[in-house]
Amino acid sequence: MDRFSIFGDEEIPAWLESLQRALPFLLGIPLILALGALLYIASTASSERDQALNRQRHSYEVITLARRLDGSMAKAESSLARYVISLDPDTGRLFQSQWRGAGAELDALAFSTRDDEHQRTLVRHLRIAYADRGKTLSEIGLRTTYDQRMGALAQFHDAGRAENLQRINSLLRDVINTENARLRERNAAVSQSNNRNENLAYTYRLVGLVLVVGGLFAAWAANAALNDRRFARRLADSEAQRAWGLEAAVAARTAELQDANRMLHQEALDRAAAEESLRQMQKMEAVGQLTGGIAHDFNNMLAVVVGGLELARRKLREEPADAERHIDNAMEGANRASALTRRLLAFARSEPLLPSAVSADKLITGMVDLIDRTIGDQIRVELHKDAGGWAIFVDRHQMENAILNLCVNARDAMEGRGVLTISTSRATLTEGEIGECPEGDYVLLSVGDSGCGMTPEVLARVFEPFFTTKPIGKGTGLGLSQIFGFVRQCQGEIRILSQPGQGTQVQLFLPRRIVEGEGSAPVTLSPAEAETTDQPPTRILVVEDDPRVLAQTIDALAELGHLPIGCDHPANAAGMLAKHRDIGLVITDVLMPEMTGPEMVRQWADEFQHLPVLFVTGYAGDVEDSAMFRGHPVLRKPFTLGGLSAAISQAITGSHRSETAAAAE
Repeated sequence: MDRFSIFGDEEIPAWLESLQRALPFLLGIPLILALGALLYIASTASSERDQALNRQRHSYEVITLARRLDGSMAKAESSLARYVISLDPDTGRLFQSQWRGAGAELDALAFSTRDDEHQRTLVRHLRIAYADRGKTLSEIGLRTTYDQRMGALAQFHDAGRAENLQRINSLLRDVINTENARLRERNAAVSQSNNRNENLAYTYRLVGLVLVVGGLFAAWAANAALNDRRFARRLADSEAQRAWGLEAAVAARTAELQDANRMLHQEALDRAAAEESLRQMQKMEAVGQLTGGIAHDFNNMLAVVVGGLELARRKLREEPADAERHIDNAMEGANRASALTRRLLAFARSEPLLPSAVSADKLITGMVDLIDRTIGDQIRVELHKDAGGWAIFVDRHQMENAILNLCVNARDAMEGRGVLTISTSRATLTEGEIGECPEGDYVLLSVGDSGCGMTPEVLARVFEPFFTTKPIGKGTGLGLSQIFGFVRQCQGEIRILSQPGQGTQVQLFLPRRIVEGEGSAPVTLSPAEAETTDQPPTRILVVEDDPRVLAQTIDALAELGHLPIGCDHPANAAGMLAKHRDIGLVITDVLMPEMTGPEMVRQWADEFQHLPVLFVTGYAGDVEDSAMFRGHPVLRKPFTLGGLSAAISQAITGSHRSETAAAAE
């Protein structure tokens, strides 16, 4: 193929052709090297400038944090001054919140200066001064809380000239002055980096001019080369056109698939985000309902306790018999609140039931007073007892709480006014007649109301956990679901009959328990009637970290005729055992600071390992790990004098039996 150029039809000289081919390389290589060097220098300069700006920004941040900390502490002390003058508890809590906020800002300042040895040392001393200052201000707040205003004012006046305040101000000034000095150096470094970047920009302009000139020479060489290749390009255009068509079609199809994949991916992300948001909303709603419902149930119990105690105080001098009755009612309400606490903890930890044979008729008879106080005077309670002495095998406290829960639901359905009907009867069911109940005899316990009733849609969901038709804060949505689980655990069945405007009846079918003397089954005594166990006076060591519980336990033991010795920390127990050799029993809490009750017992010397021990706990989960108590009895809080006396008897008697068995071996 002939070569065409500016020489017309003549063949291009070999030396010119070689020059045309080599010219782009001769011009391009030096320019590329120069451009690479400039890019490296620019990158280095930019990095240095960014580092200088970051250090400058860090200095501003440290100064800002130090001044903000100073302002926060000043604001907190101002709130304390207002609290000392006004004695307003809200102002006192505001001071505590602001002082804790100042502590958080001190943590932020420490985090920001963690890489600077000098500043870190200053902040460490500042933290010590802050803690010392906090103790001073807390003492002032404590004096104010206990109505020692004059002493608090005097101490606050002295605190204004205290050494710890001067130390804090001095350290803050040192931090700010140190950072200001570094800021001046860093400002100079930023200015220097800006000047270097300006010089690089000027150099870039020169390189651009050189590139333009080189581009002109390259264009001349490229034009000559294009003249040589033009003819060959014309021959390849047809094939290239067809190839381009195919490539365009493939590219279009690929783009469509990519767009579809992006849309599907985005749709999946949106759906996942919506589902997560919905789950979070459901969790928050469930927590809110649970909190409000628990508060509602406890307020019912506390109303019984507070009302009973207030009536007892009024009747104590005029009618002692009535006062004793009100005290018994208050104790019963307190025990039911305790049972509710155990039920909630048992629900959280799946604790097993403690069933016993209970007469259904006597059960609801014993609950009449509690139900009357709970649902109010505007609701008339009617009892129909037709169980004829048939007994059921249930956990008595759980059963009472289930009935009380149904009564509260009925009260809410009637809006505080109407007729509540509680009835018992006998029922003989065939296989599958009611739910999954097997064939046999059942006690039917029903709670009916004359309220608004339920629609079929609501009736279909009443046993779902956290489902409730009550407003927020009025119910948890766990009541009927817990009753459902409790009845099923007792091998029974629950059924609800309801129509809108015609009231609701909840029916509990519980298997009959045949016991000896069924017609005269004994009724469990209330806490006020519980019998105490006679024990000779015993020297008892009481280990309890809460001073109020320690004092109450000591008074209870003294009331029972024992000789109690108080110990407020488990680490002191071994020394008191060595000092008092006549100690015959140790009563200890389970969860205490630094070590638990079982850990304390295990650390005793061998000479004290034979002593009987009674563990006391208010946490349901403690008793699940029976191995850590090594056979010692466990008494749950709260307890009555009768329960405490019985537990002491069990602990001492069990220990004597163990010693006798060991001696026999």
